Amino acid sequence: MAQYLPILAMVVLVLLFVSLSFLVSGLLGQRRRPTSAKEAPYECGIVPETEPVERFPVRFYLVAMAFIVLDVEIIFLYPFTTVLRPLGTYGLVAMGVFLLVLLVPFGYLLSTGAVDWGPARRIAEHLAPRRVVRVAGTPGREGLDPGPAPDAEAA
Repeated sequence: MAQYLPILAMVVLVLLFVSLSFLVSGLLGQRRRPTSAKEAPYECGIVPETEPVERFPVRFYLVAMAFIVLDVEIIFLYPFTTVLRPLGTYGLVAMGVFLLVLLVPFGYLLSTGAVDWGPARRIAEHLAPRRVVRVAGTPGREGLDPGPAPDAEAA
């Protein structure tokens, strides 16, 4: 139990710091009345004149989540590689399952074309013209939207 004492002390210090920060900010901070000018969004010194034309597409969020998942995967791979030998076969199988669980959704994103854009797509098509299997349709709210097969569009 004594080995967990530093962690418990750190948690207590963090909670104490956070609560004191909010308390002092509430007591010493300026109290201002909200107005429409104060509530308006402000970015880079330019006041927006119109509302945004469109929302972010779903593809943006798919790509963002894929990169977050891959970053987390890399974070977990580093400690695994430092203790690879003592874990033996069990560690290798556990990490294989972990990688498979995280790489299957990434493969899905690749197959639906969620990460195909701009110059990267042209370079990929130049390097591997017809070796990637594509799923017909696009990812959406109801799953894959059935559409014409990719080869039928070209014909």
